[in-house]
Order: sequence, then C-alpha cells, then structure tokens
Amino acid sequence: MPDRVRDGWAGASNPVRWSVYLALIVFAVILPADFIGNFMSPESDWSTLLFFPIGGYILLALGLNVVVGQAGLLDLGYVAFFAIGGYTMAILGKNLGWNFWEILVVGVVIAAISGVILGAPTLRLRGDYLAIVTLGFGEIIRITARNTDAIGGPNGISGIPHPPSLSEWTIPDVQPFTFLGLGDLTPFTYGALDMRPYYYLMLAAIVVAIVFVNRLNNSRVGRAWMAVREDEDAAELMGVPTFKFKLAAFAIGASIGGVAGVVYGSQATSIIPANFPFIVSAILLAAVVLGGSGNMPGVMLGAFLVAWLPERFRELQDYRVLFFGFALVLMMALRPEGLLPSRRRKAELAEGTGGMGSMGAEVATPTADPHDVKPEVAK
Repeated sequence: MPDRVRDGWAGASNPVRWSVYLALIVFAVILPADFIGNFMSPESDWSTLLFFPIGGYILLALGLNVVVGQAGLLDLGYVAFFAIGGYTMAILGKNLGWNFWEILVVGVVIAAISGVILGAPTLRLRGDYLAIVTLGFGEIIRITARNTDAIGGPNGISGIPHPPSLSEWTIPDVQPFTFLGLGDLTPFTYGALDMRPYYYLMLAAIVVAIVFVNRLNNSRVGRAWMAVREDEDAAELMGVPTFKFKLAAFAIGASIGGVAGVVYGSQATSIIPANFPFIVSAILLAAVVLGGSGNMPGVMLGAFLVAWLPERFRELQDYRVLFFGFALVLMMALRPEGLLPSRRRKAELAEGTGGMGSMGAEVATPTADPHDVKPEVAK
C-alpha cells in the first residue's frame, strides 16, 4: 500500500499536490481542538503537548535526519544544538533585552557555527568513532552550562521574555471556530497561559524546515549526501568533495536544532542544563530510525510517536517506558527499514548496507544464503 500511494503521489498534478498540502496545514491548525485532545491526551494538556515535546521533537528530528538520514553520519550529541539555541534565547533575551526575531537569526547562525566547529576536526572519523565524538560534544555543552556561573550554573536562567505580540487580532468565538478549538484565540499574542500561539509558531518553523530541506534534497547537495551515505569512498573517487558536503550537513542540521531551541526557550519560564540530557539525542535518533531514515514524512511520524505515546499512556506510570521500549525493539526486529521508509532505503537494506553509509548499521540480507559465503584461504 505505501508503494501504491507513493506511485500515485509521484504522478499527481500540481493542483492535487497543493490541495493535499493545504488540507494538511488546515488539519495541523485545528489539531489543538478539545475534541481531538480529549482522545489524544486525556491526562495532559493537549496544546502544551503539541508544542513540546511533539512539535519540538518533529522539528529536531527533521534536523537530525539531514545528518543521519541524508548524509549517513551518526550523531549522538544532537541535543547540544538544541541547548545552544535555548541558551541563546535565554542570554540575549534576558540579559541583553533582544527581540525574539533578532535572537532567532542569531541562534541559527551560532548553532550552524557550532556544527562547523564540531564537524571540522571530527568528520574525518567514521562510524562508531564519530558517534563517540558527537556524544562527547553533547555532554561537554551540558556540563559546561552546568559549571558556568555566568549563565546560572545548575540553576540556569529564568525570566526569559516571551516573543513580542505581532497582532491583537482575535478569532471570533462563533461556530465553526468554537467547535474547532479556535474560538476567542489570539494566534499572534504570546503569553504564559495559552500554549496555542506557541504551537503555531513551532508549526511555522516546521513548515519552513520542510520546504528548506526538501529543496536541498532535490538539488545537487542532496545527491551528494546520497552518494556519501551509500559509499563515501566511491563518492570521493567520483569527484564529490565529501568533507565539504558532510560539513554542510552538520551545519544545516545544527541550525534547525538551534531554531527548535530558540522557539522552546521563548515559551519556557527557565532554561537549565537538566533540560538537555543525552537521552533526548537517543530518543531523536530512535524517532528517525523508527519512522524511516531519510524520508521526511516517516521521520515526522516517528517523532510524533516517540513524543506522544509515553504521554498517551501516562496512566501506566513507570511501566509505560517499559512498554514503549519493548515496542521499539519489536518494531526494529520486524520492520528495520522503519514505518514509512523511502524506496532507496528499502533497497539499501535489501543489499545489506543498512542504508546509513558507514554508520556501522550493516545488516544481513534476508534472502542471503549462508552457504554462499566463501571460506578464507589459509595463508
């Protein structure tokens, strides 16, 4: 069925495509409605959950997918760029009084530079070695923030200003807006009580990230990332400047993480180092692999599931984490290519490369005959 849908989408005309895009955006806009939240999150505030972790994880997963899914580089410290964006918002907004929109631009630039600083000396490494270095980078950022008194140390920074209101316009509290959960909403006014404007701000960032990354994937840059992921040595021999494109993947992925951090920090009452543990990087990587590495719709679905499922079954208390972990293990055993994999990733898995380049994710082909393996000749 996914292949049939993919074939139909590939042959769809532009009016059909834009109609689907518009329908998806409308659905995302009415998603905070109470009749949806009563089922999706009976134990938690649905609007808050939509903003973070669901919206935040989707945006972060899109950025990590550039590094992992497109370029085939294993990054276990991606939460560091999320932290850099959050602290940029806190420091410039609280201490220097900068405007949110100014901080957003600066946060993107600082996160991208951080990605270059991390990638420049380490991207000569591959596989497990690169993973260890990136993991260390994530821990360095967190520990440095915890031990630096100038930015609050373990207590972090509190009193972060909210984004300035763009308009006081209010949606009328009449049908059908009331039924859709939009009645009496001021979507461009940011305060401490209503989370829906922050959700729409995160949604706008997600849409921009999708358009940006999709354009890159369909360009020369995306083809270079594909070549690096499948076989870096072959790509180098064919004249692809692999180091430059890997560095670009790190910088672009880091900048998207920085955007997520700035938007998250604009809503949070405080930013502390404990907000950015290693487990966030692990969960984001699980989201990318679970949804379908390299395929943006699959990655978004994976991020939604890993953020929503633990909250949906909050009544199970501590056992919900156990069941969630069991579901991930079962999913990877039965469908290692992910929920919505791209055709190329499925083909790479069938060839036994794992579809992740030199990440050390090689898997055996399901149709391989163990008797075909030739024994080594003793010397």
